[in-house]
Amino acid sequence: MQIDASRLWQTLMDTAQIGGTAEGGICRLTLSAEDRAVRDWLTTEARHLGLSLSTDRVGNMFLRREGRSVTAAPIAMGSHLDTQPTGGKFDGILGVLAGLEVMRSLNEHNVETEHPLLLVNWTNEEGARFAPAMLGSAVHAGTLPLDEAMAQIDAEGMSFGEALAQSGCAGEADIGATRIGAMFELHIEQGPVLEHAGDRIGVVTGVQAARWYDITLTGRTAHAGSTPMEMRADALMAAIAFISDVTDIARTAGGYATVGEFAIKAPSRNVVAGEVRFSLDLRHPEDSHIEAMEQSVRDRLTAIGDGISSHMSTLWFSPSVRFDAGCIAAVRHAAETSGLPWRDIVSGAGHDAVNISRIAPTAMIFVPCKDGLSHNPAESATAEDCAAGAQALLDAVLRYDACPT
Repeated sequence: MQIDASRLWQTLMDTAQIGGTAEGGICRLTLSAEDRAVRDWLTTEARHLGLSLSTDRVGNMFLRREGRSVTAAPIAMGSHLDTQPTGGKFDGILGVLAGLEVMRSLNEHNVETEHPLLLVNWTNEEGARFAPAMLGSAVHAGTLPLDEAMAQIDAEGMSFGEALAQSGCAGEADIGATRIGAMFELHIEQGPVLEHAGDRIGVVTGVQAARWYDITLTGRTAHAGSTPMEMRADALMAAIAFISDVTDIARTAGGYATVGEFAIKAPSRNVVAGEVRFSLDLRHPEDSHIEAMEQSVRDRLTAIGDGISSHMSTLWFSPSVRFDAGCIAAVRHAAETSGLPWRDIVSGAGHDAVNISRIAPTAMIFVPCKDGLSHNPAESATAEDCAAGAQALLDAVLRYDACPT
């Protein structure tokens, strides 16, 4: 049984018009009008396929196809339809639309699975509007309390709960009420490994640890023309030196450090910066190494001196993940039987599968993306690779349905 590659590609291109940007990407922030529009589109498609829809109180969408067993927990597929402000056509989106294509193919071939199947669209995976990332799946998995999620604030001062009410995306299903027996998530790699190696399928064995921090450095504002350099408490210059040191810490540890947000309080071109605030993202495949990286960062903060005080708060953290051996075996089998070049790979980015792996057997499938580029309008994957990933998803789900352990 083969998925319809051209139909999948057309669906990707059609839905890219919802929130499409002039640069060729997508801006579809969580719970925006564009997010609501693509959710409505998915609901309509699901009805055409005879799928039942359940939406929980944070807007997670569960589209169910019944199986022979009325008691077995469903096998889930999916990812997310929200994007970054400068998002592309594939990040998360491929996982949902490929899952939809699997449902279409099963219907067309009159295949009845033993387990029910779920297609899931998780809310606020990107974390671009509301922190933390992967919010919807975290609430479902019980790692983020519902009231804490509802209280998160966006840049305009609106809470997540208010945005849910305003968008009409909230459902009535209780959190966690939808059972998941196993989860397979297809995603573009968001890195260059598969493309450089010439492999078509990444069998994702786990996800590296990630931690987010907010850091504030406070010095003293002063006149730019009359304050001698040696008498300044320049928060900006202190931040530049600190960020350079953090980069060295990450390189030495074999990890990653990224400052993605940076702001000077009350900036003026002729005033020495008195306060700066910035984000810090640390990542490493091993929990012990990211712990050591954090300690080195904190040690460096305490050593800044020169009249600069500092504050560092932890916004979010996700331990490293090792995916389920049975699910991984199903993905490997799918790649091998299709004759697709594949390799084991550890994900550098976080995904909803991380949260779901804490409550159900889980694995991921990666396909290449051009130059490893993501979170960018130029994000690109070929129709052939998208189809290969969807085929691997279909075959892995059917394999797991027949041999769940």
